[in-house]
Amino acid sequence: MTFFDVITRGLMRRPIRTGLTLLGIAVGIAAVVALIGLSSGLVASWTAGMKSRGTEIVVHNMRGSLRPKPFPAATRDRIAHLSGVAATCMILVDLMSVENAELMIVSGREWGCFAWENLKLVSGRMPKDQMERAVLLGITAADVLKKKVGDTVQIETEELPVVGIVEGGAFVENGSIILSLPLLQQVTGNQDKISAIDVRVAAGTNDAGIRRL
Repeated sequence: MTFFDVITRGLMRRPIRTGLTLLGIAVGIAAVVALIGLSSGLVASWTAGMKSRGTEIVVHNMRGSLRPKPFPAATRDRIAHLSGVAATCMILVDLMSVENAELMIVSGREWGCFAWENLKLVSGRMPKDQMERAVLLGITAADVLKKKVGDTVQIETEELPVVGIVEGGAFVENGSIILSLPLLQQVTGNQDKISAIDVRVAAGTNDAGIRRL
């Protein structure tokens, strides 16, 4: 009797247990494949969003996670003073359940930085300043949430009015809820924390120069 025969007999004697085991393995494989697909999809979407914002480098902490982990906002000062850096923009981004949507991108952006420049108003207006308790919805996010200008969106425990619907030139932008960085920090309890720094390099910087940064 071969080793393979022993394994086969053991499996055939317990068909229900064997079936459940195989089902568990199949589910596990499917979950891994789905996770890899989700991860690669997020990377592709995020890359497209970077390009639409004119971002050339992103500083983040993605270790062991599908989403960037918050780190001290003071890190931006060190990045901004590097030779070859032309502009920086602090971002706090999270994937969270919002009302009936299980997973939404919520993006808090440093007020006045270049990450706002690519947003084109479809309806409504932009927030008045970084202190206004208001949000913008990308066109896809507005469809998913079934919201329009004048409605409110609940993020965590906060009810925030929608003041504008925007088109951002990329799926990740159009699928986002966008608000000022200080407001999202306050709503999520991440005071003085960010999860990414968008960087634009100085004109004339080549690929080698970008890699050195």
